[in-house]
Formats: sequence, C-alpha cells, structure tokens
Amino acid sequence: MFERILIANRGEIALRIIRAARELGCETVCVYSEADKDGPWLEAADHAVCIGPGPAKDSYLRIDRIIAAAEVSKADAIHPGYGFLAERADFAEVCRDCEISFIGPSPEAMGLLGDKISAKKLAREVGTPIFPGTEDAVEDVDEAVAVAQEIGFPVIVKAAAGGGGRGMRIVREASELRGAIESASSEALAAFGSGAVYVEKFLEKARHVEVQCLGDSHGNAIHLFDRDCSSQRRHQKLIEEAPAPSVDPVKRLETAEAAARLLREAGYCGAATVEFLMDANGDYSMLEVNTRVQVEHCVTEMVTGIDIVQASIRVAAGEPLGIDQSEVKLNGHSIECRINAEDPDRDFMPQAGEVKTFVAPGGLGVRMDSHVRSGYRIPPFYDSMIGKLIVHAPSRDEAITRMRGALSDLRIGPGKSTAPLHSKLLDRPEFRTVDMDIHWVERMLKED
Repeated sequence: MFERILIANRGEIALRIIRAARELGCETVCVYSEADKDGPWLEAADHAVCIGPGPAKDSYLRIDRIIAAAEVSKADAIHPGYGFLAERADFAEVCRDCEISFIGPSPEAMGLLGDKISAKKLAREVGTPIFPGTEDAVEDVDEAVAVAQEIGFPVIVKAAAGGGGRGMRIVREASELRGAIESASSEALAAFGSGAVYVEKFLEKARHVEVQCLGDSHGNAIHLFDRDCSSQRRHQKLIEEAPAPSVDPVKRLETAEAAARLLREAGYCGAATVEFLMDANGDYSMLEVNTRVQVEHCVTEMVTGIDIVQASIRVAAGEPLGIDQSEVKLNGHSIECRINAEDPDRDFMPQAGEVKTFVAPGGLGVRMDSHVRSGYRIPPFYDSMIGKLIVHAPSRDEAITRMRGALSDLRIGPGKSTAPLHSKLLDRPEFRTVDMDIHWVERMLKED
C-alpha cells in the first residue's frame, strides 16, 4: 500500500479521497491554488502545497507543478480525482516516468478507451453493442455522407476526444453534414487538441444508462451494475440513480457483462464507467468510456456496499480486486442530486461568493458529500458544484420520498442553488413514471 498520496484536485472529490486514504492508512497531500488557500478540505489533509494562482490553467492543470509538489512532499502516488487532469494520458505517462504511481489506468489503456474511435473499434471486437457509423475518423466527407445515408438521418458528428458536449453536431440532412464536420472538428481542436471527428446514428429519444466497472493489474474486471443519468441539462447530469429503473433484467445483465468484458480486453486497472444510450426498445449502444472515477459513483456505492475510491487505490497499489463478480449484489435504490451554486431562474448563472449558511441534511439513508461549510467562499474559477446529496432506501419510491425530505432540510444561502429545481424534477410525472429521455429536463425548462 502507498505511504503518501498526493491529490491533484480540489473540493468535494479531494475530501472524498482523503477519507478513503485515511481508512487505508495512507497519508495525504493536497495541492491547492491561491484561490483555495482556505479550502476546508485542506484541514483534513496531512500536508498541503500551493501550486499557483486561482485560474486552473495556472494551477490544477499544471502537470509540472503537480509533479514538483509530489516530489517535494515525497508522495509515492497521485490520485487525479475527476475533471482537470484525470483523463490526460500524458499526465499518467509523466507520473510513470517520474516513478510516481498514478491511481488510474495506464497511459496505454487510457488512450485506447479515452479515444472514442479506438474504444468503438475494441467494443466491436469484443461484442459490446455500439452505434452504426463511420469506423474511423472522417477524412473524406463524401464517404461520411454515404455512411450517413446508409444508416439513415439524423446522425451526430462527434469529437473523438473530450466530452461535455463540445465538438458535437446533430445533422438531419446530407446538405448540412459537411459544415457540421468542419465546425465540430474546429471546436474539438480548440478544446481538446485533436480535431478528429466521426459520424454515428443519432437517437431522437434515448435514456442515458452507464455501467460502473473496476479492473486490476491481474487481468480481472467486474461490473457493479448500472446507473441512470437521463436527467441532465446541456450534457451535464442533474440527477443520477442506481440501479437504472424500468430496465429489462436480462438486457441489464448482458450490457453490464459487455462493459466488463471491454475493460478486461483493454487491460484496464482502476475505476471506469462505460456509458450507453438506450432506445425505446430497451436496446443499448455504447456512447463512450470514462477512464476515471465518476461524480456519481456514490449511488453505486450505496446499492452495492463497495467503496469504489478505496478499490481504485488498492488496485493501483498492485492488489487484486478481491471481489468476484458473483459477490456483487444490488440492495435497494439510491438517488443523487448534484447541488450547484447556480440560479436556475437566471439561466443557471454561477453564484460565486460567501456561503453564510450551510446546513446539510441527515438521518437514515442520507449522505451529503460536500466541501462547503458556513463561511466558505465559492471561488469563480471552477465548477459550481456545492456537493452531492445522496439517499438510499429499499425501493425507488421510498428513495424519492427520502430525497424530497432531504432537499427540504438542506439550507444554503444567501446565494441561489439548484436544490429547488431538484425538488421540482422529482415531482414531475416524467421522473416518477420513468418516462424520461436525455432531453426531458430541457423541454421542461422551455415550458416554464
């Protein structure tokens, strides 16, 4: 096991990693920017090192400064969390070159699965369901048009790298495809450093269902079943739940096994999420692979009892998973609401500034993962997430009731938060009856 882990992140996920490492007997080092010098999570770490000014490009995205901090603090491992450098294969490679363990996949596995084109090729080989489309990056627009006409419009042009909705264009007619490819490629190049794009079938109405997986360096890979993340806005998830409701149990198991098979074939070590879109018939097609721990890993932990963050640390230290697939069982239902410092009534304007009041809910089956406390000042440079409110109950209906109660007990002020929106979403018939797709929240917001 590692002696000292440097956490190349901030906020809620930094605190989550600190707690997991502490239980494993590992010391922790937190890097921080000048804007985060009073971050409450720093108090929980054993050591802290400032790595630069507030903007992420000058601090949390500076590989050289993070490596220097690891060397100065004598850390023998680095945990990237999520966001920032978590899915940068070059960062994992630099860690390896500096003989610092990277708590995540190898650069090779990250590059293979993090690139959507190469991930789709491997998925095709191992029988993981994928969307029909171009097999490689688009180089000839006429060939892309021919493929699109064969599979039928609408299609979507997607960046091979990155995520967050950037480098994506929906195309409904052949005459629009050339312009969509050029604009998506240009956006992807600026955002991710690669202009490679591909074309695949677009589903007008689909649910977003993802499978949590774990792999080790001994050739083992298992799944921890699925989550539904269909409640989202502009490709950003608002509510996640596990297991995915109203899913055919046979298809659920087949898809989960296909996801684990993909990781096993890639020689993947660590936590990963294989994302799928599910059509109206309940059939799945792979969307992409996230080569890191997800924000919403908590709901899977609640229904399986498996600490995903600790498992990631253990396998990075060379330990086998120690969990057989037959031992993974589902227990009850869990729902997570991402509470952001945003004003939904003003187009989700970020609410930076001092949090004068913060009271987290509690009680049976209620979990609040947050770095915020009364007196904390939210900086303007980073993601606006205040924390994750998670509940667990024997059934979905009971989990919804528990979450509504927890949201009503949550106190945040004076700035606005998305908590009232979450309460509203939980009461909607689309959510209650699982008549959801990835655009249902945006349709609701337009109606309002």
